[in-house]
Parts: sequence; C-alpha cells; structure tokens
Amino acid sequence: MNAFVAVVARDLRLALRAPGDSATVVLFFVLTVILFPFGVGPEPQILARIASGIAWVTALLACLLSLDRLFQLESEDGSLEQIALSPAPLELLALGKCLAHWLTTGLPLIAASPLIALFLHLPAEGYPALLAALAIGTPTLSLIGGIGAALTLGARRGGVLLPLLVLPLYIPVLIFGVAAVEAELAGLSARPHLLMLGGLAALALPLAPWAIAAALRQSLE
Repeated sequence: MNAFVAVVARDLRLALRAPGDSATVVLFFVLTVILFPFGVGPEPQILARIASGIAWVTALLACLLSLDRLFQLESEDGSLEQIALSPAPLELLALGKCLAHWLTTGLPLIAASPLIALFLHLPAEGYPALLAALAIGTPTLSLIGGIGAALTLGARRGGVLLPLLVLPLYIPVLIFGVAAVEAELAGLSARPHLLMLGGLAALALPLAPWAIAAALRQSLE
C-alpha cells in the first residue's frame, strides 16, 4: 500500500507542477460543448433534449486527451522498468496510476459539469443524476483508458490507435450514463442505470489493473 500511495502522490505532484494538462482537458470539455449551439441552433428546448448526450460524449473525448501521457513519462525516463521490478505488485501500481488520472481528469470534469448543464439548459431535476452518473462512470473511463494506454505504449502511431481501442469499450458507460439522466427527466428513477454503471466499475476495478500490468510487461520485453 505504501507503493500505491507513493505512485498516486507522485502523479499528483507532477500534475500540480504542470496544471496546464488538467486545465486543457477542462477547457476542451467546455469549448466543445459551446460549439454545439452553433451547430444545432440556440433553441433551449433542442439543447435541453440532447444535453445529457452532449455532456457525456464530450467527457469521453476529454478523457482521451490525457490518456496517451498516462505511462509515457515513465517510459521515457526509464522509471517504468523500476516500477515493474519493484516488490509491489504491478497491478496495484497500475491501479494507482489510474486513480491519479481520475483525480486529475475525471474529478475536474465532474466539477465543470454543472456549468455545462446550465449552458445547455438541462432541467434542474437532471443535475443530480448527471453528477452521480459522472462520479460513478468516470473512474471506469480511467480504468479502461489505462488498458488502451498500456497497449499502445511505444507504438509508432499510438495516438491514433488509442481512441480506436478505447472508444468502443466506452460505449456501455455512455449508454447508461445518458440513460440515467434521461430517466430522471422523464420522471422515472435513475437508480437502475446508476447500478449498471456501478456494475461496470466493479467489473473494471479488478480486471483493468491486471490487463494493464500484462500490457506493460509485454511492452518492456
């Protein structure tokens, strides 16, 4: 656990030294949403109807921006080999990297989502469901994204391959995240969809670190 905490703390310190990376993700999230009224029209009724889908799609794309750097720094300075040879399980250290990624990417997106919802004229009753869905779903995005980042580490065109690998796996999270908000707006309970998001997170939590560790070991051979 000491190694796990050390990995998380190290990544958080690096993020604080270069806050522009997290700010870029949030700015992309906000600016992309701002473009939609220019494309579909400024009518509040239209924007409110598609607000949850816009918020989730832009959140997925924003998460992709930082995935290619998840293991890149360690690979370039040679510390990835030291991490792989440390006594701590590589799976646990991979989980720490994913947690740090969520804290520096997913958490700021959740914090910015009320502003996005307000801009898109999302009805007030949809705010709690949107926040809850993002809080449950974004950790899964970081875990799945970690698999893609590890698989494409060192690839010549990893930046192109990464979205192709990750985006299809993001689809279930997108479906249930949007459905949770839509159910709440329709007067139904968002609980079944939030439980499905929780199930996806519970499935990704043990499997993703194992897959990431296997991909990292393969890249080091």
